[in-house]
Amino acid sequence: MITNYQVKGMTCGHCVSAVSGEVGALDGVTDVQVDLASGGVTVTSDGPLDTEAVRAAVDEAGYALVEA
Repeated sequence: MITNYQVKGMTCGHCVSAVSGEVGALDGVTDVQVDLASGGVTVTSDGPLDTEAVRAAVDEAGYALVEA
């Protein structure tokens, strides 16, 4: 399953690594692709993800999930 998110506050490669690491650690996540320029985060997972879990992971990385 592929889910797209928007994250605000990312400005550099460290930001990308932090978000990728936190979101990638969620149960069921198999891949995370981050586009720094657009703030887009594409998450591949075994099944549906809990948006609040993704929000918490992004928050833990120091950034904010943009409301859909």
